[in-house]
Amino acid sequence: MSRHRLLGLCAVVCALAVAPVAGAETAGTDKLDVATYLEYETVANPQLSPDGTQILYTRRIINKLADEWDPSVWILDVNGDRNRFLVDGADARWSPDGTRIAYLAKGEPAGKQVFVRWMDASGATSQITHVTETPASLRWSPDGRSLAFTMRVAKKDSWKIDLPPVPDGATWTKGPRLIETMHYRADRAGFLEDGFAHVFTVPADGGTPRQLTDGNWNVGSRTNGLPDEVGLEWMPDGKHLVFDGLRAEDADTRYLESHLYAVDIATREIRQITTTKGPWVNPLPSPDGRRLAFVGFDWTAQTYKTEELWVIDFDGRNMRQISGTLDRDCEQLNWMPDSKGLWFTAADRGSKNVFAARLTGGPVRAVTSGAQMLNLTSVSERGLAVGTLATARSPEDIVAFRMSSGKELRVLTHVNDDILAVRQTGALEELWYESSGGTKVQGWLVKPPGFDPHRKYPLILHIHGGPHSMYGVGFNYSFQNLAANGYLVLYTNPRGSTGYGTAFGNAIDDAYPSVDYDDLMAGVDAVIARGCVDTSRLYATGVSGGGVLSAWIVGHNNRFAAAAVRSPVIDWISFAGNTDITNWGYARFHTPFWDDPAKWLAHSPLMYVKNVRTPTLVMCGELDLRTPIGQAEEYYQALRQLGVPTALLRFNGEYHGTGSKPSNFMRTQLYLMSWFDKYPGTAPAGPAVSDRR
Repeated sequence: MSRHRLLGLCAVVCALAVAPVAGAETAGTDKLDVATYLEYETVANPQLSPDGTQILYTRRIINKLADEWDPSVWILDVNGDRNRFLVDGADARWSPDGTRIAYLAKGEPAGKQVFVRWMDASGATSQITHVTETPASLRWSPDGRSLAFTMRVAKKDSWKIDLPPVPDGATWTKGPRLIETMHYRADRAGFLEDGFAHVFTVPADGGTPRQLTDGNWNVGSRTNGLPDEVGLEWMPDGKHLVFDGLRAEDADTRYLESHLYAVDIATREIRQITTTKGPWVNPLPSPDGRRLAFVGFDWTAQTYKTEELWVIDFDGRNMRQISGTLDRDCEQLNWMPDSKGLWFTAADRGSKNVFAARLTGGPVRAVTSGAQMLNLTSVSERGLAVGTLATARSPEDIVAFRMSSGKELRVLTHVNDDILAVRQTGALEELWYESSGGTKVQGWLVKPPGFDPHRKYPLILHIHGGPHSMYGVGFNYSFQNLAANGYLVLYTNPRGSTGYGTAFGNAIDDAYPSVDYDDLMAGVDAVIARGCVDTSRLYATGVSGGGVLSAWIVGHNNRFAAAAVRSPVIDWISFAGNTDITNWGYARFHTPFWDDPAKWLAHSPLMYVKNVRTPTLVMCGELDLRTPIGQAEEYYQALRQLGVPTALLRFNGEYHGTGSKPSNFMRTQLYLMSWFDKYPGTAPAGPAVSDRR
């Protein structure tokens, strides 16, 4: 993909304007309306059978009565035939001989349990665990006799008091929750029960789980302080399990630190493999058992650093980086059958593709290419790969391809074709433009179906969160729904985004927001220069980090007719001690605020609220623990105090963001359009505000 300043300039500037968008949807039944979302489906985690003939995958549909996503395991032939439901549950994995699958599903006595299903004609299924905690990170042993998983081990109460006995028949208030850790809550989970995650094994035909690790530390990297998917794998000889984590009692306060370990199955002895300080995660043993591949980087205090591909001998020697000068985040690792190299994915300039690296070094080679979002989840010994693929107008589906060529991606499922075949979607156009300091920035413009370059359309600037994340070329229901209702939707990857290298991602180090604001405004200017935008109807919105920048925008210019600030950080000082990612919060600026609060205040949107004239809607989940709702309330109350047109929407049942529940996704879309429709005219009057950061 070549970089250039701007693609496809509108040649004609015309005064003809599109009719105002109504508060209710204007998208017809031939376009992607909100109601159609209830029929939308997703696919994930395809796993190829050991003989390379069948694929397991997780399929999710919306349960319209329960207002949630229901997962189930489906199976299809590798040529796409016989696509069919198998069992309720998720995250299925084949046994090494392909005779059984293991998966997680609801069971007794409660919650998720481990199940095994035989893949013969009987289809016999057994619940393997009957535990009171939630098992995760399920892995088959190489001989198929055992399953490894992780599970919380409760911590005993460390503080006892001599409370008098409760009188007969009395109902006393429940005792206080004792907090002795920095990270004691997690978004989408709530309060974390006291305890530590550890490794267990259980016989594949059922039995009592055996605990392999113990102590006051967690298996699994918690580089931001919170539980995540554990990098857990068996060594090929079946004698050891390798995992990531930090085996230290003060791990909770150590930011971006994780090591690789091995535990002996027979003796339960644990050996640390890596010694260099860094966030080393996701160990993957080579087929010959000699090495581990993993990702990470030498520890740094900077805001962002690309995750490199590394290998190390199983005995801890010869650790080296093999991704060369790629300077992109390496993920989804898969060893080549000969143990001489790896396949992996990396996001680059809005797309995600497969790459190959050899142990002998040399430049990384692209296996696939193109404007697409390709995930790699499973590769056979013969180099047949399966994953998921999304493009601008096609949501994720299961695909298969050969690593030897990487050019023929065969789409095997078509789970949303039934709804998209009868509805128009908007075209996606890539653009590059120049921002401050000569920086080239990438963005995309979603156009309304039937776009007419001679007309003028309202424009929504949609800003991603993170801030270290990347908007891509994959299908986006929200953007397509907004376009179906007559909006141009601009989304960009300003500085701070991933997919453009360490220097680009780290440009907002110790200064967030800053130059990212410049990049967003330059993007709006670039689209306006095409002549197809109604400049009196500019709107801005974003979630999380996008909420930060939406609030920053209205505090620094008055050019937008309305804005929607969603799940924002408004005050970095109060955020740091209230978010669930406290370590991350305290690392936003190099100097702690108790030593010098200047930067913390200078980069807080709340400090510029007196400049706001733009009608600003504030939205947040009531359960939000990432950017707690107090942040949204602070901003709303300040706007109200200053007489700025505003409203606060507190979304029931939502943690971070406002769209995890299907009904709330639809509400979010409709409230956005309704708010923007209330302000269809010129940008608000008021004192001029500098457009500079």
